[in-house]
Amino acid sequence: MATKLIIKKSAKSISRNYIRCHRKTQIGCSPSPAATTVIASINKSIYRCHRTILCLFSRRQRTKGFKILKPNLQTPYPLIHNRSIKPFDETKKTIVLDLDETLIHSSMEKPQVPYDFVVKPKIDGQILTFYVIKRPGVDDFLKKIGEKYQVVVFTAGLREYATLVLDELDPERRVISRSFYRDACSEIDGRLVKDLGFVMRDLRRVVIVDDNPNAYALQPENAVPIKQFCDDLEDDELEKLGEFLCGGDCVKCEDMRVALKEFVVGRGE
Repeated sequence: MATKLIIKKSAKSISRNYIRCHRKTQIGCSPSPAATTVIASINKSIYRCHRTILCLFSRRQRTKGFKILKPNLQTPYPLIHNRSIKPFDETKKTIVLDLDETLIHSSMEKPQVPYDFVVKPKIDGQILTFYVIKRPGVDDFLKKIGEKYQVVVFTAGLREYATLVLDELDPERRVISRSFYRDACSEIDGRLVKDLGFVMRDLRRVVIVDDNPNAYALQPENAVPIKQFCDDLEDDELEKLGEFLCGGDCVKCEDMRVALKEFVVGRGE
C-alpha cells in the first residue's frame, strides 16, 4: 500500500509540472526540443516504475483471485529451478510451500516490528528494497520437514525477488530442493494457479501449503490452508503444521491426502 502511495504521489507531482507546460503550449509558448525530451523521459520512467511495482505485487486478491500482468518479454530461464545438489526423487513424499504470507512477509516500507533481512532485487532495470519478516518458527520448520520430505517452494512472486529471499531462508541449499516462480503458474479464469502435476506425477505423495485458496484450485484435496502471515510475532501456525507433517500418521500414510483430510477437518477448515 505504501508503495502505491509513493508512486501515486510522485506521479501526481510530475503530472502537475507536465500540465503547466501543456497549458503554456496551448497559449502559444511552444516548449523547446530539450524540454520535450525531458518530459518524455520522465513519463517513460514513471511508466516503468509503476509497471514494476504492479507486476511484483499483483500476487493475490482474496475474493477476485490473482491480478495478472502479462509482460511481453519471454523468460530466458527454465521453469524448474533445482536448488539442491541432490537429484529430485519423484518417489519421495514432497511438501510444496508458498512463500509470501506463508513463510515470510515483505514490504517496501520499513515495518513497525523488527524485520529479519533486506533483499534488493533488480527488476526492469531498477533496484527495489524489501524488508522481510520471517514467520515465527520458519527456520525450525524447514529443518524439521527437510529431514523427512523433499521440500519445494512454489511462489507466484517474481523470480528476481523470490530467489534472493530463498537464499536467505536456505543459504546452504540443503533443505529446498526445487523452486518454481510466477512463470510456472497456470492462468485459469484470470487467476494464477499452481498445478501440482507440474511438480510430481504421483499426487498421493505431495502436499501444498498456501494461504491463498486460488493457488491450489486444481488439487484442493492436496492442500493445507494456512492463515495469512503479516507481522504477528506470536503466530504458531508453522509449529502446529510441523508437528502434523512429521507425525506418524502423515509420514506412514501411503496417500498423504487421507491424513491431510483428517488434519484439515480437525482444524475446522
